[in-house]
This record gives sequence, structure tokens and C-alpha cells, in this order.
Amino acid sequence: MITLYHVPGSRSTRSLWLLNELGIGYEIAEMALDMKVLRAPKYLAIHPLGRVPCLVDGELTLFESGAIAQYLCEKYDDGTLGRGPGHRDRYEWLQWIHYAETIAAHGASLVQQSVFIRKDQRSPVVQKLESRRLEKAVEVLDRHLSDKDHLLVSGFSAADVNVCY
Repeated sequence: MITLYHVPGSRSTRSLWLLNELGIGYEIAEMALDMKVLRAPKYLAIHPLGRVPCLVDGELTLFESGAIAQYLCEKYDDGTLGRGPGHRDRYEWLQWIHYAETIAAHGASLVQQSVFIRKDQRSPVVQKLESRRLEKAVEVLDRHLSDKDHLLVSGFSAADVNVCY
């Protein structure tokens, strides 16, 4: 049985959405966004950084959302959401699966600056830099999607799931 370690509203939403799109059975181990929970020795034994997502499928443990998407599509997809080796969109699919993290990293940096760092310790330079980087990352998407509904010519895929988060 697949278990997804998940914090609502976090990047693990990508993996949860994909599991639902695939229509396969899974269990959710819902975690609190609480360092005492995420850094508990029991969870650190599963995910060495104490973050989410983390997917356990039998003996396999994966903790990067791009790798989780690739794995789930390669093992459980019927060809609808994944683009396997030999598919004309394979490499573009991989690009967008992992581009999602580029977008999320800049967004996370901005959230840290505005939510988790005390106001007197926030860096206007970092905020400006990360805002611009996020803007540029979204501009790439806007240009790419200007004349289409999905990232790939072949239609909706796990790449759309990862990027849409």
C-alpha cells in the first residue's frame, strides 16, 4: 500500500493530486506543519530532512515531488498522465515536472521572508530578488501557455499537476 506523508497546503499537494488523478489506492499520513512533528526521530527515519512530500510504496521511499511524479506515472499510469521513454513529449514532460520546483522555491523564499522571519530581520533585497525571479518563472509559463490549455501538445499530464500546484 502506498503511503503519502502530507501537510495540507504544502508541496505534497502535488503528489496527493496525482494519486487522485491516477485513481490508485493510498493512505495519507497527514502531518502538522510543526517542527516538533516533522523533526521527530520517527519521521526523520523516513525522510532525512523532515519535509513533505514523502511517498512510501512497499520498500521504496521517495521524497522529492518530481521523482514521486515520475515514479507514480512509470509504475501506475496507463499512459494518460505520464510520458514514458520513447514518447515524443517525454523530455518536455520531464522538464515541466521539474520546473515546478523552480517556481515553488521562489514562492517559498517569499513566504519565509513575509511570514516566518521577524519583520525587523526581513531582507528587502531578498524579497525584491525572489519576487523578480518568481515573476520571471511565471512569465515563462504565460508565454508557453499563451496559445494552449496544457503544457504538452499531447494534452493534460502529471506535468500540469506539478506546475499547477
